[in-house]
Amino acid sequence: MSDINILWVDDEIDLLKPHIIFLEQKGYRVAPCNNGIDALELCKQQVFDMVFLDENMPGISGLQVLVSIKSKQPNLPVVMITKNEEEHIMEEAIGSKIADYLIKPVHPKQLLSCLKRNLDHSRLVSEKTAADYRQAFGKIALDLGRVNTYQGWIDLYKALIFWEIELENINDTGMLEILESQKQEANTLFFKYIKKHYRSWINGEEAPLLSNTLLKKFVLPEVQKAKEAGTLLLVIDNLRYDQFIVLEQVLNTFYKKVQEMAYYSILPTTTQYARNALFSGLMPLEIEQLHPEYWKNDTEEGGKNLHEEYLLNAQLKRHGYELNTAYHKITNIKKGRWLSDHFNSIAKNDLTVIVYNFVDMLSHSKTDMEVIKELAGDDKAYRSLTKSWFLNSPLLSMIQQAQDLKLKLIVTTDHGTINTDSPSKVVGDRNISTNLRYKTGKSLSYEAKDVYAVTEPAAIKLPAIHMSSSYIFAKERLFFAYPNKYNHYVKYFKNTYQHGGISMEEMIIPCAIFAPR
Repeated sequence: MSDINILWVDDEIDLLKPHIIFLEQKGYRVAPCNNGIDALELCKQQVFDMVFLDENMPGISGLQVLVSIKSKQPNLPVVMITKNEEEHIMEEAIGSKIADYLIKPVHPKQLLSCLKRNLDHSRLVSEKTAADYRQAFGKIALDLGRVNTYQGWIDLYKALIFWEIELENINDTGMLEILESQKQEANTLFFKYIKKHYRSWINGEEAPLLSNTLLKKFVLPEVQKAKEAGTLLLVIDNLRYDQFIVLEQVLNTFYKKVQEMAYYSILPTTTQYARNALFSGLMPLEIEQLHPEYWKNDTEEGGKNLHEEYLLNAQLKRHGYELNTAYHKITNIKKGRWLSDHFNSIAKNDLTVIVYNFVDMLSHSKTDMEVIKELAGDDKAYRSLTKSWFLNSPLLSMIQQAQDLKLKLIVTTDHGTINTDSPSKVVGDRNISTNLRYKTGKSLSYEAKDVYAVTEPAAIKLPAIHMSSSYIFAKERLFFAYPNKYNHYVKYFKNTYQHGGISMEEMIIPCAIFAPR
């Protein structure tokens, strides 16, 4: 017998006895009531799972009963049943947050369908989602054994993200554990793939879109097409593909997606390297050679991304684009609010670029602040916190204003990030770089199985601090730790979000084009 209790309110309730018997035979308990006053009293005395409510009753109308019920029990599902199909009645009922709307005469199977949609919805969705993932599991496992192209890895990563979010929505911890094991296996194989192919990519052989080619090959042609209306290029630092998906849910209110693709961040997957490459259209070694005054190596003092606007303009000139541009970098809430307040005046360009650093600051705060560690303990919470920030940020206001101005919107990032969980020992001299997912310097000692080691940086177009400098990039979810104070650093950095190394989360990142609604 079902534990579901239904209150049915209708001034002709006696005529509905066959419907009530039908529902009771299906296991539901139905409390009949023929007027609004008694219905409100019953709601005080008993706990109901759903209310069927006639709209047109003498005395207190159905809409009045609905408002009263919702004021006291806002989460109680109420289904309005009426003969009246007038639009204003429907709109008022929907505005009062009804669960469903049925038109008389109502067939018993309609009632059953309504109950299942509203009361069994979560269970049915959970069962269907779990069953669908069980089917998808086999395909993903098969794909893991044979994927051998950069597009294949993009497709596989997107599939894993899709199922991760779907399973989290139904809180199926058992299936999530299985999915997590597939993600770990995928990152193990992805590391081997990158280690085998990355050098040839950088030297132009069968390469995907990379940080240094994204603007030239994808973004700037789109900007040129929309030159008359203008384009807003939004670079959200450190934005993973899964975070982009949850932000897109908000963006859809104002913009419709025209095209979405993924590209690969260069190594190291950090702002200093990847974002400078993005804006310059050059690899880091080429930046150092062509614009030495704007490149600082890891161990040099000073900001490493202070000249992006110059590098962007140099790239535009190099490729023959004549565009009016504006560049703005947001590193704190005060600057964000100022830019939002003045957006209409600063966005009157062929190309307006906004670099927003919040997500990067969030990942670093998780390392330093206990409250952020608590709020972003795993990927699900990290996504939720990112969405919460976005909903309340000046950035969303700017996007709304961009919609009003009919600007094309392009959203991308420079690299992603991964939640690290295991240390790998590394030793070097005191001039070694400080990043936890990659190291550069001379005399590096490390666990060879844990890294992609590049002893000739120029081979992947990276600058060298010293003649004998090399680079190492951590695989999967590892982070580097020195033997000195090893236990302290392991405890401090475990379960923190880091970037610079090789993982799908860090390297496979979004770029999407949106048109205003």
